[in-house]
Amino acid sequence: MPIKNHFSIKINVPFVSNVIFGSNFFSSPIRLENALPSPEKGKKHKIIFFVEKRVASLFPSLSNNIKVIGRSSKKIEIIGEPIILPGGEQNKNIGSSLKICSILSKYKICRQSFVSVIGGGAFLDTACFAASIAHRGIRQIRFPTTVVSQCDSGIGVKNGVNIFGKKNYAGTFAPPYLVINDFDFIAALDRREMIAGSAEAIKVALIKDAAFFELISKKTAEIKTGNLPFYRELIRKCAKLHAEHIQNSGDPFEFGSARPLDFGHWIAHKLEAMSAGQIRHGEAVAIGIASDSFFAAEKGFITKIELEKIIKTLLDCALPVWHKLLKKKKNGRFIVLDGIEEFREHLGGKLHITIPRGIGQKIEVNEMDEKTILESFAYLSRLQNHKPKPMASATARFMTLAAGS
Repeated sequence: MPIKNHFSIKINVPFVSNVIFGSNFFSSPIRLENALPSPEKGKKHKIIFFVEKRVASLFPSLSNNIKVIGRSSKKIEIIGEPIILPGGEQNKNIGSSLKICSILSKYKICRQSFVSVIGGGAFLDTACFAASIAHRGIRQIRFPTTVVSQCDSGIGVKNGVNIFGKKNYAGTFAPPYLVINDFDFIAALDRREMIAGSAEAIKVALIKDAAFFELISKKTAEIKTGNLPFYRELIRKCAKLHAEHIQNSGDPFEFGSARPLDFGHWIAHKLEAMSAGQIRHGEAVAIGIASDSFFAAEKGFITKIELEKIIKTLLDCALPVWHKLLKKKKNGRFIVLDGIEEFREHLGGKLHITIPRGIGQKIEVNEMDEKTILESFAYLSRLQNHKPKPMASATARFMTLAAGS
């Protein structure tokens, strides 16, 4: 029988996130002052800064510059000293977030204040998770410092920490109030870190923008050599695609099952956990892209020529397509395959894996047979581990092996 005495309400909560690109924000007090928010007019807003230790060591003047800006600003009040904490996957846990919460409590940071976080994706996740649970949510300002975080994780609405051996098992949806992509941070990265970040751009291009993927495939030398002007272009385009998906998907907080931006991530998340963070997130994503693209080709969603172009692009960017951890077993079973079940659990019990349907489009599959997945590992191992003759390029290596596959 229908319930007679009841009512329902619909709650609409608008979120606005601003994303700014540029350089020299911390060497120019006026530039940062103009970028920072002032939502309650006439009020001097409190901001507390958390800085990843690795970033602080790369930019020794950063903390002092923040203090100088705070002393001269009529718009913000910087609370305490910038707080420097370790980052990385090994520190992306509940304990680290609770430590940040205790600092927020100590300094009486309220809901009209801002938590400003400077660091890579794992550090942003950890600190912004803390901000999202303190006082049921304190506004966030993010300064992503890696290519991955400026392209993707720093732009998104998700925060999370690892627990129970599962990546991002505890987390929240909390859109940032402001994201400032300062390219000065990118210039300080080592080459491996820069290249790893490009995988997120390849990922989103493959499922959303064929022209963007075509550009990347033609500019692999710029990615491999760390060409800063091209990385700026890459980050702007990738960040815009991610933001537009969040805005236009109709399901920004993932109440449903669709998670297209997690293409390649069921393998990536498991590999990261298995390696205890030794594999960079972008490197793990590249391996996931390669394997899931092989699956797509075997099931007829992309052609073999398209698969070859995807793998060639990854290799020419100096991204991995295989790792020895894919061979690791426990009780006779490949451990990485547990990533499928963990993804299934994360999605409410039904599997939804995004794979390419042609270049620039996507489709979701609800099952992935282990036989095809393991075939992908064998195929990718041959490509990754082939020892080319001196001076042979990644492209030549790929074409030789692909011809015999």
